[in-house]
Amino acid sequence: MSAVVTADAVARAEILAVEERRRAALLAHDLDALDELFDDTLVHVHAPGLIHSKAQLLEHVATRHAYLDITRTDLVVRLVGADVAVVTGRILNRLRRPDGGERELGGVATQVLVRTDDGWRFVSFQMTPDGEQEWGRLPSEIAAEHDEQDENR
Repeated sequence: MSAVVTADAVARAEILAVEERRRAALLAHDLDALDELFDDTLVHVHAPGLIHSKAQLLEHVATRHAYLDITRTDLVVRLVGADVAVVTGRILNRLRRPDGGERELGGVATQVLVRTDDGWRFVSFQMTPDGEQEWGRLPSEIAAEHDEQDENR
């Protein structure tokens, strides 16, 4: 039997509340809240592959004020044992550009959290930006979409 399970409603709500605190703190440039939410071992991989430690990410937030809005959807929360959570789902960031303009960047993010004595803390974040789908969808994905459409009729 796998030690990885889909989070129950209580655990899911708890983890999603922590993710909402992270989102709100990034938008507010709340370094104290982010310091509490990010484990000292944090590895944050931005969409273009830039890797930041916790200290570097806090500096990024403090000096660049890049995050204007963050929307998360289709989040799947899994638990590995009782003290590790993996969150995977869509993300859409509205970002400030260095020239003062704005851009949107969408993709999928995977986050890993660990439960500590002080609550859940993020240890890893990686965003994969949307890109061209060279191969297209799998036959099973197409069939599942048709099944879903049939159910909604």
